[in-house]
Amino acid sequence: MAKQFLSIEPVHREFIEKQQIFFTASAAAEGHVNLSPKDAAALRVVDAHTVFYLDQTGSGNETAAHLLRDGRLTLMFCALNGAPMILRLYGRGRIVPRGSKEYDDLLIAYFAGSERPGARQMIALSVEIVQTSCGYGVPRFEYVEDRATLTRWAESKGETELEEYRKLKNTRSIDGFPTGIDE
Repeated sequence: MAKQFLSIEPVHREFIEKQQIFFTASAAAEGHVNLSPKDAAALRVVDAHTVFYLDQTGSGNETAAHLLRDGRLTLMFCALNGAPMILRLYGRGRIVPRGSKEYDDLLIAYFAGSERPGARQMIALSVEIVQTSCGYGVPRFEYVEDRATLTRWAESKGETELEEYRKLKNTRSIDGFPTGIDE
């Protein structure tokens, strides 16, 4: 039932852009595997081989640590309503540091120059394989609304406290790997 493609086809892009949530999966050669849910409103499809998402400050920064050590990254999208399907994007990921020219250019081109509160970095994926599968085992869910908790938390901290938080909580993975955020 699974089908593989060498690029993101228009039908894949349309499916991705309808989703409310996606999941990132990353790992280094050793240590723990990381799997994280992300708000699909933060993700953009650039072209048939490139996607990126605006990553927000969180309790850890595992994906960044894994990308620095290994680079492998998988993004997974599941149809939680409508026709069933699972779509995975396999490839090589990299960090786009906040404040870099590339970050600023992407922010202007894809987010009208506006950061979400708590923005930490962007994660870019060079897609090598697109795989679709049936999704028959995925239950149906109804989207109710976004949670505002992370946004409110980031807004209440302000930029200075967020930078301090990142230095305290986001510089090393749970396995002790550096994440690229200066300590």
